Amino acid sequence: MNAERTTLAAPARDAGYLQRMEANLAIAEQTLNVAYELERAPAIEPVQRTKLAVSVVIPVYNERDTVVELVRRVQAVGIHQEIILVDDFSMDGTRQILVELAREADVRILFHGYNRGKGAALRTGFQQASGDVVLVQDADLEYNPNDLPRLLAPIERGDADVVYGSRFLENATQDKSRTHRFGNWMLTQASNLATGQRLTDMETCYKVFRREVLDQLDLEQNRFGFEPEITAKISQLGYRIMEVPISYDPRSFDEGKKIGLGDAVSAMWCIAKYGGRW
Repeated sequence: MNAERTTLAAPARDAGYLQRMEANLAIAEQTLNVAYELERAPAIEPVQRTKLAVSVVIPVYNERDTVVELVRRVQAVGIHQEIILVDDFSMDGTRQILVELAREADVRILFHGYNRGKGAALRTGFQQASGDVVLVQDADLEYNPNDLPRLLAPIERGDADVVYGSRFLENATQDKSRTHRFGNWMLTQASNLATGQRLTDMETCYKVFRREVLDQLDLEQNRFGFEPEITAKISQLGYRIMEVPISYDPRSFDEGKKIGLGDAVSAMWCIAKYGGRW
């Protein structure tokens, strides 16, 4: 009897076993919500799979509550060859969930050994991406993967080398925060002055690149300075950037939004450093 009790109790004392169980339960819970959330979101639009091999790179930091659903939405759209998630040393249980997601054939997981920032996570993902086209997707639910085919279309047609998804090109007020809209406008205008571009949303998450464009770039910024840095360096090389309107469902800081005033100051510094026209 004692031996039987010992055998039954052993898994409960195994921290790794409990973590794996918790991760599996979290995935199961999120997966059950996917159908409802996909129904609530705009309907998945059927698309003809592009002839291009597409790598979707997703930087992840403390997104336990959204990462599974986000991956499911990207998978449902179905334009990708691979989904690469780069965990930037999450501390909320996200890493355990990603270990379980790694079992899926189209998903690859990379882990940082310490927190390095979004820009560093993207560099890690870019280095490992094998696609003809590399697309950046955030791990929250602010951006709608239904927009991915429209972002890829100009590259597939040969009309652009890089595509930015603009939150403000057609419907600026979908971002309810006037402060955020003003800050984005200010940074985008400063970037335009430095680079000669006419963008409406330099800070957007949705950026799509031909592989050869990324191969020409030596990126340095570890945090959100990635956005003005890559915009400036693409502009200096003369690659064509096109904007496509996208939908946007912003979250608050209480809901997990991470960019702040310090990042805006850093972005202005990066615009001045990399712009090349000041």
